[in-house]
Amino acid sequence: MVKQTIQIFARVKPTVRKQQQGIYSIDEDEKLTPSLEIILPRDLADGFVNNKRESYRFKFQRIFDQDAKQETIFENIAKPVAESVLAGYNGTIFAYGQTGSGKTFTITGGAERYSDRGIIPRTLSYIFEQLQKDSSKIYTTHISYLEIYNECGYDLLDPRHEASSLEDLPKVTVLEDPDQNIHLKNLSLHQATTEEEALNLLFLGDTNRMIAETPMNQASTRSHCIFTIHLSSKEPGSATVRHAKLHLVDLAGSERVAKTGVGGQLLTEAKYINLSLHYLEQVIIALSEKHRSHIPYRNSMMTSVLRDSLGGNCMTTMIATLSLEKRNIDESISTCRFAQRVALIKNEAVLNEEIDPKLMIIRLQKEIQELKDELAIVTGEQRTEALTEAELLQLEKLITSFLEDQDPESKLEVGADMRKIHHCFHYLKKLLHDKKIHRQSTAPSENKDQNCQEPLKEEEYKKLRDILQQRDNEINILVNMLKKEKKKAQDALHLSSMDRSELRHGQSSPFPPGNPDGPKTLPLSAPTQALDSSTSPYRSSLLHRKTGMREEMSLGRQEAFEIFKRDHADSVTIEDNKQILKQRFSEAKALGESINEARSKI
Repeated sequence: MVKQTIQIFARVKPTVRKQQQGIYSIDEDEKLTPSLEIILPRDLADGFVNNKRESYRFKFQRIFDQDAKQETIFENIAKPVAESVLAGYNGTIFAYGQTGSGKTFTITGGAERYSDRGIIPRTLSYIFEQLQKDSSKIYTTHISYLEIYNECGYDLLDPRHEASSLEDLPKVTVLEDPDQNIHLKNLSLHQATTEEEALNLLFLGDTNRMIAETPMNQASTRSHCIFTIHLSSKEPGSATVRHAKLHLVDLAGSERVAKTGVGGQLLTEAKYINLSLHYLEQVIIALSEKHRSHIPYRNSMMTSVLRDSLGGNCMTTMIATLSLEKRNIDESISTCRFAQRVALIKNEAVLNEEIDPKLMIIRLQKEIQELKDELAIVTGEQRTEALTEAELLQLEKLITSFLEDQDPESKLEVGADMRKIHHCFHYLKKLLHDKKIHRQSTAPSENKDQNCQEPLKEEEYKKLRDILQQRDNEINILVNMLKKEKKKAQDALHLSSMDRSELRHGQSSPFPPGNPDGPKTLPLSAPTQALDSSTSPYRSSLLHRKTGMREEMSLGRQEAFEIFKRDHADSVTIEDNKQILKQRFSEAKALGESINEARSKI
């Protein structure tokens, strides 16, 4: 049991113009309770004495100024109440204030921006987030949305709202049981398994609310609305169930008819609103007085519905919304006075645990059967007739469900009948034998597939490794070739220039110097032999080296070498020199043939 007074908070609505703002100050001393001071300048009327109070000071748990964000309101006001509801305690959050002071914006929120979400959508998000994190319990969530319009209750989630007029809808009536618990007839409960479903129910109810334009507010809610979240939880295998409910109440705004000057339907609505708020204040005054024996809950429907929230089994929080403009100072002071009375009420919140009757019946029947089975074993009473087909099927279903159950503490309950026990063992033996046969039949095929796959994997791995090694070798060879290519080109140019000089020398002097006998001492085919002796060793070595390298190089390396030769800077010069060498070689060969013909003639 938790005993505490109703927590009261104040929120100041932002003013459009600073000139219209009244004079107030907020004192948030850490050692003391925060207080709000409202200052009224004294009117100096000629010839009259004005003894009216100039300063009013009110204490709250916390005061939120004009720059307070919706997230701050939720974290400080609604989140602690939501946590107590998850723990199994009832909770209530209601906003009280005059028309246009920001009650609906605080409770429901604005529709323009996502950051303007109010307490209800943020509380739904927080509750479902916590339910997803806690997997040790089984939770069920239901939503109801009640509207009290002109002292008549209506279900905002009734699908007939759109097709019928308000007078044709079934009214929600209040019933009371002998234990003084309140029950609401014709109020539907809708299960919500996700946050999205709960928000859809909230939006559906908001579209059916009674809203009208008044001189104080362009979209004034003309009814009291109570959005209730019913939460139940239980641990698996336990018969104890926790029930908790959270009331999120958006009260209609109090207003002075003489000040607003409304008439017609708006006047009728204002009368009912002020009357219900008056009865609410009477209940709060009666609760704040310690020696009152009678609390007038039945004066209005709203006080009957909120009976637990006011002085009962509930953790209640009140938000006083204030519009501190100069024209609304009197109403704001009345709201603060109302909040001070509410703060005197003490609630006794009790953990709502009860035993589910259905689960208790099942548990007792199971216990009776176990006792009968124990008695049969002790007395030795055993049945000898054969089991029927229905009993055999039932036993097989029990065994199947037992094997499929993931709970390590699950049991196979077949009683003390030895016939059933023997049949269960035979059935389990049959299942085990069938499983072994199936495993033996599938094992060879699996081993064969694995044996087929393993050589393929080894062969593929070896192939990829060889390709990688070959690529590394090719890269190293190409790097070395790049380093040596310039030197090879220079050597080729040098040798080609030497060959050209020797050829020119052979053409000018076909006979070697120092041989006066001429052809007598000249060996056969002297120019040809001289040319061959000077060019053939280098040419043969180049050809041998070239063919050897090409035989050693792979196809990829040969292509890379051809690309390198084509793109080299001296490739054009090398090709020209090759053409010159071929031309000189053919000329030298022709000269040798002519010399041989002349020699044969001589």
